[in-house]
Amino acid sequence: MSLTGTPFLFFAIALFALALVLALWSRVRGPAPVRSAARLLMLLFTQGTAVTLVFVLVNNANTLYDNWADLLGTGDHVQQAADLGRDGTGGIALKQLPKVRQTFTQADGPGMHQAGGVRVTQLRGQVSGVNAEVYVWLPPQYHEAAYRHRRFPVVELLPGYPGSAKAWFGSLKVHEQLLPMMRAGQVAPFILVAPRTTLLAKVDTGCANIPGTVNADSWLSIDVPKMVTDNFRAEAAPDGWATAGYSAGAHCATKLAVAHPDRYRAAASLSGYNDPMGERKSLAAQSLALRRQNNPYLLLRAYRTPPRVALYFSGESGDGYQAGAALQQIAKPPTTVDVVLLPRSAGGHDMGLWRPQVPEVFRWLTQQIGTGAEGARTATESPAQSPSSDGARHAALASGTASRAASGRRR
Repeated sequence: MSLTGTPFLFFAIALFALALVLALWSRVRGPAPVRSAARLLMLLFTQGTAVTLVFVLVNNANTLYDNWADLLGTGDHVQQAADLGRDGTGGIALKQLPKVRQTFTQADGPGMHQAGGVRVTQLRGQVSGVNAEVYVWLPPQYHEAAYRHRRFPVVELLPGYPGSAKAWFGSLKVHEQLLPMMRAGQVAPFILVAPRTTLLAKVDTGCANIPGTVNADSWLSIDVPKMVTDNFRAEAAPDGWATAGYSAGAHCATKLAVAHPDRYRAAASLSGYNDPMGERKSLAAQSLALRRQNNPYLLLRAYRTPPRVALYFSGESGDGYQAGAALQQIAKPPTTVDVVLLPRSAGGHDMGLWRPQVPEVFRWLTQQIGTGAEGARTATESPAQSPSSDGARHAALASGTASRAASGRRR
């Protein structure tokens, strides 16, 4: 039985109701020690079912764990992790790789049947050595006759940690929010792709390539995009591709776009951070070398020729805003950085804060990649008005650690 969805929720409710009945039942026969032991067991059973019900409600609301393997830490989706070099290809000529032909089925879970339905496939990465699921949602125009020769822009959606690839469709309702906007022409008809990012048990990969451990970067930036372009009418990289994420997924979205401007044109970060230390369980935070290799601030600063990439950051002060302001301070054309400061009253570090931002994020993405390369904003245009980052300590901005004081709140 899946951890998410109605069946397990109803099971948890029924179990809690049964526990209450047993706890209130006073007819326990036998000696006093037996009756006392029975009462204690009933009380423990009631408390256990109450905790289970609360967990299910929280998990359904935030889509933290999709299955029992994720919850218990027994899942491992890495078949091999060869040293693939700086570009993550291992010297493989990607254009010479055979086409990936996948079979897709209807995905199950909260929101997965809404807005035309979300498809899922199990992908074995040819380059990364990762074997995991990928969810795909097609815009309403995809099957219309007028668009039969049209290729569509793609946004890769990345969840936080812990977090399921389903979260963007379940908790954030991205496809349900965008469907009417796409039909009304308010945002571009994007193909939405959500690959699994929890690839190893009980750790966040940090979207990094770590020889001998995991090649998460190559999985997300090479294997998944190749599968999408081989199976759907998707635009070619980089002009037709973008990333978007929240929390740890926001860090990944920014890092992938800055590290691979030949694969992505834009990235949207919701409550993200720069230094991988923002997530204590990130593999990319385990050494100074890995932290530097996967910090988008340091990657952007190291470019001799600034990359043509557009970045969008939103966050509260101390939770995402400073990370964006740091990149904005060092960005030079054609790199553009838009930063939005959210008021504390907007919410906390959770789905309630990120869900209402979906429409605005995709309006921004439409400006960057939704109209094709010729419609993207040029470096000479002014970025959207953003609050000043004056007053923030430069060291905090540079490292991105000021993006959140309490790292335990990260998702």
